[in-house]
Amino acid sequence: MKTLIFVVMCALSAAVLPVDQKGVEYGNPGGHSLLLDVHVPDGPGPFPAAILVHGGGFDGGSRATNMAPTFQPLADAGFVWFSIDYRMAPEFRFPEAREDIDAAIKWAKANARTYKVDPSKIVLAGESAGGFLVNYAATHETPATRVAAVVDIYGPVDYEKVARQRQAYPARFNMASINGHQKTGGGIWFFGVEGYDDASFAKLKEISPIHAVHKGMPPFLAIHGTRDDQVPYEQSAILCEAMRKVGARCDIITVEAGGHGMGTWKDADQQHYKGEMIAWLKRTLDLKPQN
Repeated sequence: MKTLIFVVMCALSAAVLPVDQKGVEYGNPGGHSLLLDVHVPDGPGPFPAAILVHGGGFDGGSRATNMAPTFQPLADAGFVWFSIDYRMAPEFRFPEAREDIDAAIKWAKANARTYKVDPSKIVLAGESAGGFLVNYAATHETPATRVAAVVDIYGPVDYEKVARQRQAYPARFNMASINGHQKTGGGIWFFGVEGYDDASFAKLKEISPIHAVHKGMPPFLAIHGTRDDQVPYEQSAILCEAMRKVGARCDIITVEAGGHGMGTWKDADQQHYKGEMIAWLKRTLDLKPQN
């Protein structure tokens, strides 16, 4: 009888797990609380899951807003999603943010049963600065941080090349926005560089994910607008070219006339990326319909 009561209590506990939770702590490095918001679909699971990493130049952005265009498509497709914070400028720099992405992956795996996640079907997705962070995490994966797939939404992969282009052709970029991050240590300054000089270019080359592309990487989907004035569209093209050369899978969804930021893709014919992203994820993860 006691066993039966215990089983029933466990079942009830699982049943009352909130479908949506905000401000869940996934880490506390040095006393700095790292929070995430989570959505769990109805049903028994286990479900595929997406860890979402916002952009904002490494000194701004929000887990509640930047990746919001992906929330409903993922929820409708039966995904758990975790939208995370990470340590940013001016208080922190790149090494800490990189550590936070790895910590979020490990946390999602460790808490897979609680949130009805299939740990073999975890996706890492990020936009802009968050795109860079997911690109870096996946190109520097360990067995503990390996994911099933990556969605890179206009994230830099060759930061040295981007910086050199900004120096040589500033009229092609939104330099007011880009340089606005300098005061807080965001943007390229997040990596401890001084600006557009040889030492800075060398440091940006060192941290660029393009130079860590390797055989056996998880499949990548790049989503990019052709009129991006902060991270050129060619960044996604060179990523896929490098990955294909080593035998890794990389596909691109092109948003014609799309600028920098999903929130600016307002035309009806720019919304196709949502359905195409979900279709790619279903194929890549070999998802079966939920009963």
